[in-house]
Amino acid sequence: MEGKEEAKPHSDDFLRQDMVRQGLISSDDSNRSLALEFGLPLYADLSSHKISKELLKKIPYSFAKKNCIFPVKEEEGEIYIAISDPLHLEALEELRHMLNTEVKAVYSPKDSILSAINDLYNREHGAASEMIANLKDGSDDGRGDGEQEVYDLLDDAGAQAPIIKLLNLILTEAIQQGASDIHFEPFEDRLRVRYRIDGVLQNRHSPAQEFQLQLMTRVKVMAKLDIAEHRLPQDGRIKLKMGRREIDFRVSTVPVAGGERVVMRILDKGNVILGLDKIGLLPTVYEEFKKLIAMPEGIILVTGPTGSGKTTTLYSAICEMYNEETNIMTIEDPVEYNLQGIAQIGVQPKIKLTFATGLRHILRQDPDIIMIGEIRDTETAEISIQASLTGHLVLSTLHTNDAPSAVTRMVDMNIEPYLLSSTLVGVLAQRLVRHICPECKISYTPTDKELQSIGLEREHLLNNTLTMGKGCSACFNSGYKGRHGIYELMIVNNALKKQIVKSPDAIELRRIALETGMISLLTHGSHLVKQGITTVQEVLRVTRGLDIAG
Repeated sequence: MEGKEEAKPHSDDFLRQDMVRQGLISSDDSNRSLALEFGLPLYADLSSHKISKELLKKIPYSFAKKNCIFPVKEEEGEIYIAISDPLHLEALEELRHMLNTEVKAVYSPKDSILSAINDLYNREHGAASEMIANLKDGSDDGRGDGEQEVYDLLDDAGAQAPIIKLLNLILTEAIQQGASDIHFEPFEDRLRVRYRIDGVLQNRHSPAQEFQLQLMTRVKVMAKLDIAEHRLPQDGRIKLKMGRREIDFRVSTVPVAGGERVVMRILDKGNVILGLDKIGLLPTVYEEFKKLIAMPEGIILVTGPTGSGKTTTLYSAICEMYNEETNIMTIEDPVEYNLQGIAQIGVQPKIKLTFATGLRHILRQDPDIIMIGEIRDTETAEISIQASLTGHLVLSTLHTNDAPSAVTRMVDMNIEPYLLSSTLVGVLAQRLVRHICPECKISYTPTDKELQSIGLEREHLLNNTLTMGKGCSACFNSGYKGRHGIYELMIVNNALKKQIVKSPDAIELRRIALETGMISLLTHGSHLVKQGITTVQEVLRVTRGLDIAG
């Protein structure tokens, strides 16, 4: 009798496989109907299911990922296992022997299982510190044979050496904590590891000095750098996987007293939020900036220091402008995130593909909109001006303190003021301020000096209080978690055009811009302070005492 019950689904499966091959049904639909025939319980969402660490240690990540299985719960001596293929019985049998207990199958879609595996096998925050404490002298040097281009941080099978495991734990922890950079800094007696989280460096680990060379060698192997070269700076890239997430690292090494200093910039594609309505623009600035990017020609500049979110703003603008009737091309150093439907060129100085040469060739590709990663030199600036004069909309970035200073910077690059006044349509300056941590937010009464420093009046406050974070485990005792943009948009109107031709003085340009309606960085920051989003100290930190007028 049992044989007949098993035979029917097995014979029907040939028909299902044929329908899947022809694209008539999806693989998930086929497996779902098969699960219903077998009477398996259905679990659409696995995110709420938590498994003990003891059970987790018994099921290797590589086994769970390869067989697409996920332990759902333990109940009355039995373990319920989610599977995506009801016919893949060999994995269940192997798991039964592995755990030495009875297992019961339930069905869940493949994507749900893979996402749950990724979440489940992420390391605890303290795992790297715990391993550093347990490291002994004489560890393996961390050099693996036959390195592959893409490494999976959660897979222990290919990382038997303690140093490899330690580096994987550090990288995983940094990604989990939302770090943008990892710093490995050598000292005489130790190696300091710091993460840049929300724009501020925070101490994390201090492995013994004897592990410095081993860690640096492992990083170099992964980035395909010369492990024998310790005297010259080197640059490389690493592509990593953490479960289903793909994360790129830019690696920079420089020789310093005590060894080599390594900084790894984390480019987490799954962590970037694109969209002009999502980057924190004030409603009036949002509407004005949308009008600027809708113009058929001209130059729009986004300014700010490194790490202030300029590239994200440009990408968000491009996503807003993209449609099937527009040819948008970019030239970047490097291409940080791939945008669907956009032609993106990466600068490669080794083969003489610079911003200037790439830009010349882009102009022959009949573009409507051109994005330049950064205007660094006179040649790039001149070609940008010519492109805008010949009917193109050009977007780019500059490193200046505020919006009016962008004009002075372009003139310093030998751009004629009269050309600038006729091509520049707007400049958006920006910074990123840290959010007050919602878990430890408290109210306090600010001093008059504190309010004066940011241009706030006491009567503008709710209950005469502001908010701050006192520090907790959720924010690593910093009082902040996450970031929010502050912006100032200078629209080049007739008054500013006249001043640019007369004298491109940043102070005078700023005065005119504020008089004609520009909202300053500090003013935007003060709005966020009043709303309890950030603090006075944080706004002053990123604006560096810019004028509070406006």
